[in-house]
Order: sequence, then structure tokens, then C-alpha cells
Amino acid sequence: MARGIARAVSFGGRSTAGWCSYRRVTVAVCLGNLVAALLVLRSLTAPASFAPTPPNPDVVQYTEEQIKRVEESIRIRHEAEPVELVRAVKRLQKVFTREEKRRKELPLELKQKISYDIVQRLQDLGDNGSLAQQREAVESWHAEKLKDLKSASTQNQTNLDLSSEETRMLKRALEFNWHMLMEDIGLWIPEEVTHTLHDDKPENEPEEEEIIAGPPLSPQCNAELHTDYDGAAVRWGLTHHKESAADCCQACLDQAKIAKPGELKCNIWVYCPSEFGCYSPDKYEHKHQECWLKQANHPKLNFKDKYSESYRDAHPTAPVVVPWMSGVISA
Repeated sequence: MARGIARAVSFGGRSTAGWCSYRRVTVAVCLGNLVAALLVLRSLTAPASFAPTPPNPDVVQYTEEQIKRVEESIRIRHEAEPVELVRAVKRLQKVFTREEKRRKELPLELKQKISYDIVQRLQDLGDNGSLAQQREAVESWHAEKLKDLKSASTQNQTNLDLSSEETRMLKRALEFNWHMLMEDIGLWIPEEVTHTLHDDKPENEPEEEEIIAGPPLSPQCNAELHTDYDGAAVRWGLTHHKESAADCCQACLDQAKIAKPGELKCNIWVYCPSEFGCYSPDKYEHKHQECWLKQANHPKLNFKDKYSESYRDAHPTAPVVVPWMSGVISA
């Protein structure tokens, strides 16, 4: 019995040893295959990586002369740079940055005190103060306040109840940044523009005649510029346009000739020569080249030369000068 057990143990030990040897052989074979695969892969890729690169036809090859020209152009461009201008701009940027910091240093409460003080000075002028008076009052306040701040002691003797630090900041702002301070507090007074009308025309020189488009009018038309005659409508002008005043007058003459007994005969023509249309108190829009044919036994003017101020007050859209031209046909 003991001998059988010993034989079994001996057989089991040899089986374990055999299994370990097969495993080692398998691992070794796999490693060998892996190394061989790596070597083959390296041999396939190595010639391509170490082969000399062929010249690229797209790369431009410059000659020495061309390279010298490029270098010369670069040198000329550097010499042409506005160095002084760039330096001046940088200095201005530093100044603006510094002034911007100073503007931010001024407390909001101090700006409000300044604005209230200036507003009070402007209110003293009343509602009828002109722009020049307002500007003079503000500049006067500026000069007085700056003088007061310069003469103030460290205990602050100004009438704005400021601390010594606020006095220092306000003095610097009024002295160097007055216009910026005006912008900060929202103070802007427009320039007062005075228009002077120069009339160089001699007193006895006649006025220049206005040019009327189209052919000249016959004396029979009795054309009058800037006039509008009243009368019964023979031809409605809204649908009756003519190229010129002469054509409008001729239309009136022609209608009077062909009018039948009992019909109205035209003896007044009214024409709109303005490209922008002509004003009328009625509800219609009167356009360029309107030609009204009218009849009146006793022709009477509606308007002549200019509309009166009282009329323009009652009719705000009325222009100053009467835009129509018209005439009464002579018999």
C-alpha cells in the first residue's frame, strides 16, 4: 500500500515538471515570433526612412542676387518706418492712459458737487441767458474755483467742503483735465454760430430775372411769376400737364378759340414750374407741370409774390414764396 502511494506521488511530480517545461517553451516561441515580426517590420520601413528626400519641384530656388534684393528691400522697409511717429504715438498713449487714471481717481461724490455748483451758477443767469453768457459763466466759475484751490491751505478753505486729498485731486483736474472733467459731469454748451448776410449788390441794381424753362412766352400770355389767379376751372390741372409755361398758355389760347357758344372760354392760365410741386391750401397734391385753365370776367389774384406771415401762421406748410406762375390772356 505504501509502495503504491509513493509511485503515485512520483508520477504526479513528473507530470508537473513536464507541464512547466511545455509552458516555458510556448512562451519562448511566442517571444521569438514577436521579435522576428519586429525585425521584419523594421527592415521594411528602414530603407524608406533613411532614403534621401528627392527635391520638391514646388519649392522655389532663389539665386544669390534675388536673395540680396530681398534683404535690401527688407532693409529699406525698416529704414522707411516712421520711428519718430511711432514713438510720439506711444508717448501720447502713455499720456492718455495717465490722464484716464486721473479721471478715474476723482470720486463720484466730488463730481456731483462740482456739477451742482456749476448748475447753480447757470441758474443764476435765468431762462433768457444766451449760450455765450452760459459759457462765460462756466469759465468764470472755473477760473474762480482754480484760484480758490491754489490759495487754499491744507485744512481746506474752499467753499465746497472738501478734504485736503479731494482739494488736491480737484485742483489737478481743473488745471490739466478741465475739458475731460466737463465731459465726465455731462456739461456741454454748444458753440453759438452767428450768420452774417453779406449783400454786396449795389442799391440801384435791378434784381436778376428768374429763368423759365421751355420756349419764351408770347406777350399775349402776360406771364407773371409767383402769382396765382382765381377763376372757374375750364380744365382741371391735376390731369392736365404741359411741358412748359408757354405750352400751358398756348393751351388756354387754343381752348378759347374752339370753345362753343355757352361754354367757358379760357382767359387765365396757371402753371406749376417747380420740380418739387406747388403749394395750395386745398387737399390735393399739386405736382410739377400742372396746367390749370380758368375763366373769370374780372380776374382776381389769390396770392402774389409771398404768402403773408399771418397766412403762414394759419397754414404751417405754406412756403414763403408763391411757387405758381400765371397770366391773364389779353383780348
